Amino acid sequence: MTHPQHDSTRPWRGIMVATALPLRPDLSVDYDAYAEHVRRLIDAGCDGVVPNGSLGEYQTLTAEERAKVVSTAVEAAGDGARVMPGVAAYGSAESRRWAEQAAEAGAGSVLLLPPNAYRADAAAVRAHYAEVARAGLPVVAYNNPIDTKVDLVPELLAELHAEGSIVAVKEFSGDVRRAYQIAELAPGLDLLIGADDVLLELALAGAVGWIAGYPNALPDASVALYRAAVAHDLETALPLYKALHPLLRWDSKTEFVQAIKLSMDIAGLPGGPVRPPRGPLTAQVEAAVRAATEKALAEGLS
Repeated sequence: MTHPQHDSTRPWRGIMVATALPLRPDLSVDYDAYAEHVRRLIDAGCDGVVPNGSLGEYQTLTAEERAKVVSTAVEAAGDGARVMPGVAAYGSAESRRWAEQAAEAGAGSVLLLPPNAYRADAAAVRAHYAEVARAGLPVVAYNNPIDTKVDLVPELLAELHAEGSIVAVKEFSGDVRRAYQIAELAPGLDLLIGADDVLLELALAGAVGWIAGYPNALPDASVALYRAAVAHDLETALPLYKALHPLLRWDSKTEFVQAIKLSMDIAGLPGGPVRPPRGPLTAQVEAAVRAATEKALAEGLS
């Protein structure tokens, strides 16, 4: 089973890297370094990028910065369909405006969290997704009940899909059992791997994409792992997965932004500092991430 390099009719499929955002020492955005990073990821075989996800620190950006990150990504990717901006916001109207901005910039799809200012009920979630879908771009739902306290359970995802509000889900719950239930309740809904450390399990369960964190630091090894996993080539995928798992699990931890940026710095890529309220890693966590990254690089993974 071969995996298409890029599906232009369903551009949310494949490896879509949730891009880290390079910041200068004064914490301003380095758009040139970001553009170069996007090009590097595409050249490494990634299918596209997701700017303004939580890994891209969108909550700390001004409106001007957030818009410029999207236009920079579209220009650098060379094909707007390869860009899936995150459009999360406290209000549905603001999320819709960000989706309209993504459409104007030429993006191919958007990634949308449920309402995250409070614990929204199913009716509010459905209204939120319907409103943003009116912007006209395909919407990928992002289920992250750990951070948002709103759980897009399989039954609710099936409703959202039936209503035409979503085309896919980024599944971050970590519960791989849900993959089978989603496929039963909403067979047309694309399952995307949402957490790096359940990649193999969800690929085997039928995922058709990966909204990914660690390719920011190790793009070549990550592409090789994903392609083998979706092809069900366990001989290739399992040893790679085991070798990378000490890093991949950081994608599911609170310090994931700092951890991935540190791995990027060690690998010679533009990671850099983070914006407050995130702060530097503790010495203990930094040592663990550094050791795992250096071990992977020493084993020839890049």
